[in-house]
Amino acid sequence: MNNIISYVEKEQLKNYNKFPTFRVGDTLKIKIWVIEGTKKRLQTFEGIVISLVKKNSFNCSFTIRKLSNGIGVERIFPLYSKIINSIKVKKIGHVRKSKLYYLRKLTGKAARIKERLS
Repeated sequence: MNNIISYVEKEQLKNYNKFPTFRVGDTLKIKIWVIEGTKKRLQTFEGIVISLVKKNSFNCSFTIRKLSNGIGVERIFPLYSKIINSIKVKKIGHVRKSKLYYLRKLTGKAARIKERLS
C-alpha cells in the first residue's frame, strides 16, 4: 500500500513548480492566487517563516508571520498548493531554534532576526 501512495505522490510532484529551499527564520515573499467572485488575481504575502512541518514529501507545510498595522498575522501554507504562484527568499535569517513562536510576544526592533552570512 505504501508503494502505491509514494508512486502517486511522485507523479503529483512532477506537476508543481520548483520552489527555492528555505529554512526557519528566512523572510519570504509569496505570491498567492486569490479568487474573488469570478475574478482571479495575485496577492503578495511577505513575512518570516516561524515553523516548518515536514511529515513526508508531499504533506509538508510552513507558517509565515507578518505584522500588518501593528497586528500580527500568521498564515499556514501547504508547500505543494495550487494557490501558491511563486516563492522568493528575500533575507536569510540566522536562528538557533526550529520553531520561532517567541516572536508572537515581541514587536518592533526586538522582533528582528540576524542575517546569515553565506
